[in-house]
Formats: sequence, structure tokens, C-alpha cells
Amino acid sequence: MNGRKPNVLIVLTDEWRAQATGYAGDANARTPRLDALAAESIDFENAVAGAPVCCPARASLLTGQYPLQHGVYINDVELRPTGPTLGEILRDTGYRTGYIGKWHLYGSPDGHYGRRGRPVPPDRHFGFEYWKAAECCHDYNESFYYEGADPRRRYWAGYDADDQTADACRFIAEQGDDPYALVVAYGPPHFPLHTAPPRYRALYEDAPIALRPNVTDDVADTAVAGLRGYYAHIAALDDCVGRLLDAVERSGSADDTIVVFTSDHGDMMGSQGVEPNVKVFPWEESVRIPLLVRHPARFGRAGRKERAVFDWPDFLPTLLGLCDIPVPDSVTGTDALHSPRSSAFLSMPVPIFLARTYGIGEYRGVRTARYTYVRSLAGPWLLYDNRDDPYQLRNEIDNPAFAAIRQELDAELDRWLDRLGDEFLPAHAYLRRDGLLHYSEVNNPVGRSSGPRGQWSSTMDVVESR
Repeated sequence: MNGRKPNVLIVLTDEWRAQATGYAGDANARTPRLDALAAESIDFENAVAGAPVCCPARASLLTGQYPLQHGVYINDVELRPTGPTLGEILRDTGYRTGYIGKWHLYGSPDGHYGRRGRPVPPDRHFGFEYWKAAECCHDYNESFYYEGADPRRRYWAGYDADDQTADACRFIAEQGDDPYALVVAYGPPHFPLHTAPPRYRALYEDAPIALRPNVTDDVADTAVAGLRGYYAHIAALDDCVGRLLDAVERSGSADDTIVVFTSDHGDMMGSQGVEPNVKVFPWEESVRIPLLVRHPARFGRAGRKERAVFDWPDFLPTLLGLCDIPVPDSVTGTDALHSPRSSAFLSMPVPIFLARTYGIGEYRGVRTARYTYVRSLAGPWLLYDNRDDPYQLRNEIDNPAFAAIRQELDAELDRWLDRLGDEFLPAHAYLRRDGLLHYSEVNNPVGRSSGPRGQWSSTMDVVESR
């Protein structure tokens, strides 16, 4: 490698679970370009979104901190960083920075999504100089954005991911000698599920859909219907990723470009009896995310599996390590390639309405390369051996054969709580402290209080609205 820093291309999708790719073994997924990328990349098999909600995950990506540290532990809370963020660090070390697509970090202090359609002020772009983004829009066929500091609303042509990809390809082609760092943040495959271009929807209109074994009978039909649209979005994005990779190759700098493909969190899609369009839970379909990292100049083009556990706060220090940039003291994540931890921290300080609809409240947990362990306010709740029970069909929390493992994981969780200064308080304590009790995400009505497998915690506190 020469003295020039590598280019960085980050492809961030929304709600794309790790299981939904061809290279991960999903027979439904049509992802030939991602499969080819995986064959040339480090594939983080144990990458998780420890807080599987859009805004908390994205805030952790930018800050290298955990939700109760950066303050974004529910959706639509404005990120107010206490240290330098990803874009600022890269800009200040000589990168031309760019951001295209969904932002979702400006927040809506009214608590009712009031800023989602407004322009994000330039001082809240956090170091991204080239800016064609919107706070949040999931109307993929009439999708708006704002350019730079211009407050005029503009619209992407057609399916927004197509136009965003074309814009990103132009950005890549126009770069000169200085390194660039570009984030392309797609909205799909997040719902609405049935809005991909017709040619992709046609692929799944009558195709058989193989369900995961943990999809329960009562939601199977709903899951199949949702997955048809989900996989159509995925097929469309796979083509978009292919176009981005082709642009990188045409630029002549592919060997010295770090390409990252990932997602902010997953989606249950019927698993464990949870209907499509729901994340927030500590189950694998919600927390596990795809994470591919390709950098031929450093690692070659022979792909490999990486067993190290990864969580979103680890993204910033890991990327800075690849770029040989010092990690700020404000970062609490670790470099997953050079100093990985043995576990990731699972955290839901405040259960948004999607969780409370199923009777799920506050939780904390750990996920290791093999096990998932979760504690509720009422005590130990879930324990899975993900190697021997990959679909998490058997909760071993009360199994005497797992007593020693449970004790070990409980101690590991205590170490995490102590390390992060997390008191594991009831949700309303955080909301009251931070003036967030008025947010609609935590005040929508609560529906059912128990689930199909008897796994749900029915003793957790419901958020108080007063």
C-alpha cells in the first residue's frame, strides 16, 4: 500500500436481516452480486445490531458509542454527539465525504415525527460535505431529498434506490487524487414491502417461499405475503450494489477502496410468531445483520469468514483502524478486527410500541459467538445455544444442563452493565430524565400481552405516559 489513505464506500440498507442473502444460504434471496462480493470479503458471521432500532443503530455507527451514551435509544431523538463523528473524522483527515439517502438522525423533538420531511441543517450533517439526503422517507417511488444547504425539496426519479445509485456512481467517477468516503443509505427493504419496481415484484409473485422453521402457523400466511415484497426489494438492491461495485472497478481504484455492505438491523418476518415489519427483539432475525468488508490492497480478494462478535459501536473504531486513523477517546466500541470482544451487548432501554404490542419490555443481554442470553427487569429471560439451535426454538433458561453457562453469561452481562454504567432502570426513568415521555413511539396503545411460545416476558413494566 502507498501512503494514500484508502477510499471508503459504505452501503447501508434498512431492515435487511443477515439470513436474507444467497451467500448466507437463503434459497429465496436473489443476490448474485452480493454473493460475489461476499466471496471477496471478510464476512462477519456474528455481526449484530445490539439495539435493533433504526435511529439507535445509526447513531452508534456515527459515534462509536452505545445508545444510553449517545442518547438516541428510541427513534426520532436528535443526535447531539459528545465527540467527533464518522464524517467529521474522515473529513478532517483529508477525505472528501458524501452522504446519499436516508439520514434519520436529525430527530423530531415534538415526538410526533414533525422533522421527518424537513431539511437537515448543514451543521447537523456531521462532516458530510456532499449531501443528497432526507431525514426519513419510505415512499420509495416518490422519495424526496435535499441537496447541500438548499432548503428546496427535490425528488428522486422513480424507485429512489435506482437514482441514488446513479448519483453515487457519478460521485465515484468524479473523484480525483484525494481519497473519498461515501455513504449510500438505502431505505429498502424496510416496509412498505410491496413497492419495488414491477420487474422485481414479478420474480416473487407466484414463487414458492421457504419459511424459516421458527415461523409459527398463525402468522405463516402473513409472513409469506410480506416476504414476497421483502425479497423483491432485496433483488432490486442487489442490482444497485452491483452497479456501485462496477463504478468502483471503472474508477481504477478498486484494490484500494474499502467496500462495506451492511444494514442497521433485521426484521422478524414471522419468526417466533412476530409479524413482518417488526424488529426490536433480541432474536436472531432482528439483531443479526449482514456485514461484508472488502479491501483487496490489505486482505486480497479471497473471502473469509470472521467469527469475531461485532456490534454497531464497533463500526467506527474498526473502520478507523483500516484507514490508519487514531480512534477518539469518546469512542467506547472496539476494533473488531484487531481487538475484538468475546460478546456483544444487547440493549432495549425503552420498548417502543412495536415491542410493547407483543408484551415485551426493557431488556439487556449478551450475544457471544455461540450463545444468546437476555435478562428482563424480572430476571433471566432467554438463553439459546445458537450453534445447536440456530432457529432458537428451545429457550434453555430453566434447563439444569445449562446452569453453568447461564451463570457465566449472567456474569458477562453484569460486566457489560458495569463497564457502560448502565443501571438497567425501568423505561420511564430514562424518558422522564430526558424529557421524552411525550414521544408517540412510546405511547401508542399496547396490544397483546403474551406470545405463541410462552417465551414473552409478561411481567415487564409498561411505559408510563405521565
